[in-house]
Parts: sequence; C-alpha cells; structure tokens
Amino acid sequence: MKKYTIKQLFFLLVILTGISAKAQQPDPPGQVKGSEKPKNEAYLFAHMTHNDYGRLYYSVSLDGLHWENLNNGKRVFEEYKGHPDICKGPDGKYYIAGNTGDDAKSINIWVSDDLITWKKHSDYTPDLKSTPDYSNALQRIGAPKLYYDKDSEKFIMTWHTPHLEGTKEDGERYWASQRTLYVLSKDLKTFEGTPKRLFDWDMGTIDVFIRKVGDSYYAVIKDETYPTLYWTTGKTIRIAKSKSLLGPYSLPQQSISPNFREAPMLIPSPDDKIWYMYYEQYPGVSYGLSIADNLNGPWFQASGYTFFSDWDKYSFPEKVRHGCMVTISKNEYDSLVKKFGITKNK
Repeated sequence: MKKYTIKQLFFLLVILTGISAKAQQPDPPGQVKGSEKPKNEAYLFAHMTHNDYGRLYYSVSLDGLHWENLNNGKRVFEEYKGHPDICKGPDGKYYIAGNTGDDAKSINIWVSDDLITWKKHSDYTPDLKSTPDYSNALQRIGAPKLYYDKDSEKFIMTWHTPHLEGTKEDGERYWASQRTLYVLSKDLKTFEGTPKRLFDWDMGTIDVFIRKVGDSYYAVIKDETYPTLYWTTGKTIRIAKSKSLLGPYSLPQQSISPNFREAPMLIPSPDDKIWYMYYEQYPGVSYGLSIADNLNGPWFQASGYTFFSDWDKYSFPEKVRHGCMVTISKNEYDSLVKKFGITKNK
C-alpha cells in the first residue's frame, strides 16, 4: 500500500475540497431574469434574535433568498414583545400581533401605515376555559398569528394553548398537549364569541398560520408530537388543507422539513410561480428552506449553511430567530432602508 507524506495528503485534501465546493446545486427556481420585472418586488422579515428573544427586528430581501439586517441589528420598535406576525388588512394598513409572554392573559395588536411607526390598536383577552371541548385549557397563549380572509371579510387570529402541565418524568406531554385555537374579527377590535379549536383531529400543533391559494385554504403547522419510529413526522413542518377557512381540515401532509424544526414562514417567489417555506432549526441553530411550485408539494430542500458560497443558495444575518415574512413593494423597501439603514452581510 502506497504511503503518503503529510504534504501530499494536504495537497490531496485541498484538491478534494475545491472539487466539493464547485460541485453545486442549481439556483432555486422562482427568480426573475434579465429585464423582467418581479411580481413580488421585495420582502420583509420581522423577527427576534437569539440574544434578544421576543423583541422586534427587521431584515429585508429583494429576492426572497438573501436577507440583510436593518437598523444595524437593533430593535425597530421598543414597545413590541412576542413572536412577530404581520398581516395586511383590507384598509391597506399593517397589523402585528404579539404578547408579553406565553403566560400573559392578553394578545396585543398594533397597527401601522408604513411598517415604520406602530401604534396600539387593541388588546384581546381570550376566555380559554370557555373553548368548547377544551375546558381544561391552561392559561397559556403561544405565538398569535393573523390572516385576513377576503371571502368572509374577516381576520382570523390563531394561537396555541396546552391542556397538560409537564412533569419531571414527562416534560414532553406539555408540548404534545398544545392545540390550535382561533377567534374571528371584522376589525381586530371586537372579537366574535369564544375561542374555538381549529382542527378536529387530536395531535399537538403550534405555530399555525393560514393562507388561501386558489379555492383551497392551507394551514401550515408544526407537528408538536415528539418524533419516534412510530411518529416519524414529529417536530416537523406540515400542511393541512380545507375548502373552508374554519375547516374541517385534512390530516396534515407528510413532512416538509426535517425533524426538530419550527416557526415556519411562507412567501411567494419574485416571479410568483414558486413557494419558499422557511423554518428554524431550534434552538436558533440555523434556517432551512424548502421549495415547491404549489402548496400540495412535493417539496425539496435548498442548500444552505454550508459555508461554501457556491452551495449556499440563501443567507441570513447571524443570530436571527423566528418571526414572519411578508411581501412588500419596492417603495416600502426603499422607505424602510432610508429610515433604518441596511447592514450588508459579511
């Protein structure tokens, strides 16, 4: 057997590394080419950070793939606390929902004309004990999210609430007991009735948001059952489907993400033909990206976080944590950059 010197082994390693770096995946679909104008001009990522959990930060993108910090990585609105979720209403205004902590009794909602200046819009205190078939709900409100449904001309606000405490022997049962609740509103000031369960199937779900595409509603969820050989979809991002905003929703599709992912975010590509689904590998390790040409799938994962520029098809500022992504106009993008300043990634 031929023996190699240290210098020869080092030289061989350099060659193999170079080959690996150049053996790249194709670029993600959905981008515009040449002089073609994008249908979705720009994007805002409202998020928290690893070192300042639950506070509001902004990053922006022109292609939905490469994201850059605004405001030199500082908070953009001091009063906000929560898991940021922004929704555009029929009045053209933006609404953001949050809460001061999972044990807070109220959901707090702010409104903005320009995504720069926010003012308090309302507070909503759900009577969790009044939820039908969920009388043992604990006073916990996780990650409230907003969606405006044009068909019903109503907002739906969703969040997750558990019904079992964790124990030393089984801390996971707290998470497995999370169920997604909702309430409807015309104006996010007055709310209709008591909270209700969104899904009639019995499994843990968190981080749920709704989108309508075509004639179908899609509920993007995190499956909050712990992964095992017998529940392989545990702690992954999945999608359920319905013909109606309030269901009934189908059992969720197979996993879009690997296990131990949460806080999904969904945006259309610049050419409006492709879907980009982001999700966090927790706790704050990295972001993954899955891509499909329709929400029924199939989905594939784009390459990222490899630290080889040819392989990294998307990028984020360091230490960002979950929130929401929304499409914005180029004028709104320019206004945000003018107000806060943009920080180019190194």
